[in-house]
Amino acid sequence: MTVDYRIEPDRCVACLACVRVCPSAAVAVAGEAVRIVDEACTRCGACLPACPHEAILASGDLERALELAQGGRAALMLGIESAAFFHPAAAEQVVNACYAAGFWVVQRGVVGDELVAREYLRLWEDTGWGTLIRSTCPVVVRQVERRFPELVPYLAPVTTPLAAEARYLRALYGAELPIVAAGVCLGSGAPEVDATITFADLAALLTRRGVRLTDQAAYFTRIPEERRRHFSTAGGMPLEPVVGRRWRTVRGLEELESIAQAVAVDRIDLGFVDILPCEACLDHPLIGAEAGLFRRRQIVEATEPARAAAPVVDQRVAERVQLAAVFALERGSPQPEDRQVDAVLAQVGVAPNGRPWDCGACGYATCRGFAAAVLEGRTSLKACPPYLERQAVGVQTQAAQDRLTGLATVELLQERLASEVARSKRSGEPFALLFMDLDNFQQVNDQQGVAAGDALLRGAAGELAGLVRSTDLAARYGGDEFVVLLVRTGREGARVVAEKLRARVERLGVTTSIGVAAFAPRDSNHEDVLVAADRALYRAKAAGRNRVATGER
Repeated sequence: MTVDYRIEPDRCVACLACVRVCPSAAVAVAGEAVRIVDEACTRCGACLPACPHEAILASGDLERALELAQGGRAALMLGIESAAFFHPAAAEQVVNACYAAGFWVVQRGVVGDELVAREYLRLWEDTGWGTLIRSTCPVVVRQVERRFPELVPYLAPVTTPLAAEARYLRALYGAELPIVAAGVCLGSGAPEVDATITFADLAALLTRRGVRLTDQAAYFTRIPEERRRHFSTAGGMPLEPVVGRRWRTVRGLEELESIAQAVAVDRIDLGFVDILPCEACLDHPLIGAEAGLFRRRQIVEATEPARAAAPVVDQRVAERVQLAAVFALERGSPQPEDRQVDAVLAQVGVAPNGRPWDCGACGYATCRGFAAAVLEGRTSLKACPPYLERQAVGVQTQAAQDRLTGLATVELLQERLASEVARSKRSGEPFALLFMDLDNFQQVNDQQGVAAGDALLRGAAGELAGLVRSTDLAARYGGDEFVVLLVRTGREGARVVAEKLRARVERLGVTTSIGVAAFAPRDSNHEDVLVAADRALYRAKAAGRNRVATGER
């Protein structure tokens, strides 16, 4: 049994924030549909605070746990973090409430820690190991099995405290004892556990059983199960670290990659690697925000009883508990072909220096890894900022470019004209406009067809583009009308350009009329330069077409 992580479709907007933070690539994306792949999920909880829409829900088997509690013969393994979750209710009130809800035995989780810690002490007595990786956290174990199989031989062959305590309870009370585990970092659960629930599920269970924490006594109403420690710290590590050995404390699943490089590739003996996905279970997203970690630690430490001077585990029972663990070597899924990956990378593009972006913003260390994940349906191209930027630039380009001629659109011309007027007023430099219209263009369409007319427009646009400078702007104004903006150019200079343009277009088999107007910032009366160029164009047509006319400005 395990805690189920799922995405609520009604809340999810496919922003892919969960994809970027998931260390196990356990989120599948198909169009706008996003879901968590259960068999790949390690239950680390990183996706919970990352989702800005609270669309990710985590819940255990509440109905099964409720059924077992009602039966009156089930044991509850209550994580020590419950003191922080249910605060300000006292730890004694929480335990009393669990008994009132119907649980027969309520364990605090200490026994599993003690069993595992003692096993680590025995393991460390053997001097034959060079690298040993902590295996008390099911999230780490699952991540190693799925993503870093080369590290499986280095995992300490010791089961998790959760599994150890369940086996101990069955050895103590009978193999048929139903067991419910309530906690946060439950990973993939354990076969020995009949139901796994979160603390939120436990709160719901108490409510449905009609039990209120505030109604419970602030002292234990039944003799409590063992709450003291002797060998262990929370999480199953011995109180005293291994003597005479290197000890490395590592936090974060992302560190597994460097560990794999050091151990499997560089053949470095790291000693004992104390790795956890976060700062112990009190830092797990299921119990609260990271900002409240210090507060939660203080609350839990206040409930910790004095350490026992002697072992607290019944040795006769412990001898019947199997603490060894065997880890799976999972077969990897087929990898996408290089040509498929390259096709995705072509859509992403490269950085200005020609190298892959490898920015990590998508949640993957490399663009190639991201491209493979896209092909596997574990993410989407819209999780890649460089890709989105390319798309945005493409859309802007399309919006600013006339589809038929490839020249600028009217909208872009108007924006550029406004900025050029402002620039001209600041700098004192003039600029000019050419307003061009193909003479008798409608006759071409009527006599030769629209295709011939379009070809003529493209030809005229080509002549325009070939004549203007890179700093100038040539735009299609509409139909057979074109406008050219010439920066830092006066009326006479613009007239020379217009005559050259008229001669070029005439070689295409059609004549053109062009109006020229200039904007002089020092003039006191500033007429709209586009209107002035348009007026000059009509003067050119009125004078017989196939000529250039200048405006008053």
